Amino acid sequence: MNKGYWKLTLALVVVLASTYTEASFSRHMDDFIKAVKQVEDGDPEAEPVVVLRRLRRAAGLKDAFIQHYLGDANSGGPEMEAGLSNYISKVVKHKVTADAREDGVVLTSDGTTVALRPLLLGIETGFLSQSSGRVRGLYQLTLAKDLSLSLRHSSPLPQRLGPDGCWDSLTSPRVFTLSDAPTLLTHSQVNGGMDGVILGMEVAAKTRHPLKLSSLLTEYYCHQLGNNGLDTAPRLISRHRRENFRGLVTPPVLARKVMKSVELERRLKGRSKMEVKEKKQLMAVVRKGLKEFVHMYMDCPPIIPRCMWGAEPYRGTPTNLSLPLSFMYIHHTHTPSQPCLTFEQCSADMRSMQRFHQEDRGWDDIGYSFVAGSDGHIYEGRGWHWRGAHTLGHNSIGYGVSFIGDYATRLPSQHSMGLVRDQLASCAVGSGQLIANFTVHGHRQVVNTSCPGETLYNEIKGWEHFREVKKKSA
Repeated sequence: MNKGYWKLTLALVVVLASTYTEASFSRHMDDFIKAVKQVEDGDPEAEPVVVLRRLRRAAGLKDAFIQHYLGDANSGGPEMEAGLSNYISKVVKHKVTADAREDGVVLTSDGTTVALRPLLLGIETGFLSQSSGRVRGLYQLTLAKDLSLSLRHSSPLPQRLGPDGCWDSLTSPRVFTLSDAPTLLTHSQVNGGMDGVILGMEVAAKTRHPLKLSSLLTEYYCHQLGNNGLDTAPRLISRHRRENFRGLVTPPVLARKVMKSVELERRLKGRSKMEVKEKKQLMAVVRKGLKEFVHMYMDCPPIIPRCMWGAEPYRGTPTNLSLPLSFMYIHHTHTPSQPCLTFEQCSADMRSMQRFHQEDRGWDDIGYSFVAGSDGHIYEGRGWHWRGAHTLGHNSIGYGVSFIGDYATRLPSQHSMGLVRDQLASCAVGSGQLIANFTVHGHRQVVNTSCPGETLYNEIKGWEHFREVKKKSA
C-alpha cells in the first residue's frame, strides 16, 4: 500500500477518535469531571493550577483581561488528545446563539446549570494565590466583568439579568435553551461565577490539602444528601451556593469590583481614565443594578422551573393573579409521604402530583404555586402569576406553598422551612408578588382538612407572619 493510503487512514482514525471522544461526553458536570480526570491522568504529577491552565488553553480563554490576572495558559505538558481538547473547548467556551441556545454550560446533579468559564477561572485564581499570597482578580474574573457589561448595557428588557433555561435531556444533556430573551449575564453564568468565588476562596485559604481538580469538583457537585437533607450536609457543596456566596460577598464590595473591572478594561484598550463625573454616574448605575442582582441571587431561593422537572402543559388558559397578594397558605403533600432528597426524586414527585391533579382530580395543572423539596430547592408549580388550585375559596388572594412529605408527626428539614419562611417570602415581597405585611395561614385554618399536618402546623404558628383566622361576627 502507498504512503498516501496510510496517511488517509491515519487521518480518518484521528477524526473518528476525536468524534468518539467528544460524543461520549454529554453536557453534564459528571462527564466534564471525567474529562478533567482524563487530563489529569495524562500527567499524574501535574499540580491543579497546571491542569487548569491546560483547560484554559484548550478552551481558548486568552483575552487580555484574563491574562492580566492569570498570565499565559501555555503550561507545557503532554499534548491533549484532539477529541478531548475539542470537547473541553466546546463545553467551556461560553456563548449564546441567535436561537437562544446557551453553550459553555453543564447540568449538575442538583438540577442547576453552571457556566464553566467563570467557575474554572475562579478556581485557578484561588490556586495561584497560594503561591502569591493574595487573591487577585477573583471577583473580576468570575462575576464583576460580566456584571459590568450587563448592568451598563442599554436594553428594552425589563430585567438586566437572566434568564434560566432548560435542557433537551436530563440523562444525556446536549442542548440548553434559554426560556426568555437573553441578557448579558444569564442564570448559568451567575451560578458559575458564584461557584468560582466560593471554590476560589476555599483553595486560596490553604485550609485544604493539595488535591486533584476532579476531586474538588466531585466533592462540591456530587455530594449525596443523607436523611436529614441539608441540615447535616457539609458546608462546601453546590446546594449551599447562595448561602455560601452571601457569607463571602457584600454588595458594596461587589460594586467596587465591578468598577475596577471597568477601569481595567479601559486601560487594556488604551483608553483614558474616567473623569470624576463619569465615574460617579457609572457607580450610580452599578449600585442600582446590583439591587436587582442581590434580590434575584442572594435574597431569593433557587427555584427549579417547570420545564426542568418535566411539567406537562397547563390544560386550557391560565387565569392571571392580581398582584400583590396578601396570603401564603402552607400545605404538605401527604402523598408523596417521604421527603425528597435529590433533584431526580423531587422532579418525579412533582410529575406524580401533577398527574394526580390533572388526571384524577380533573384540574388544569398541579394545584400548588410552589413546592419545597428537601434537596435545597423550591420547585415552580403554577408560579407567581397563575391562579392555583390549592386552597378552596382562597386561590385568588394567596399563594399555595407545599412541602413534599407527610408532616403529621415530624417536621420538614430546617433548611427547607427556611427556604419558604425566609427566602421565598422575602423574594415575593421584594418583587411585588406579596404585600409586606402578608399573612401566613395553614391550609386547615380556612378549609376542613388536617393539612399541613399537626406537627408542621404547630411549627408555622411560630412564624412571624402567621395569624389566626378572624372569626366572623354573628
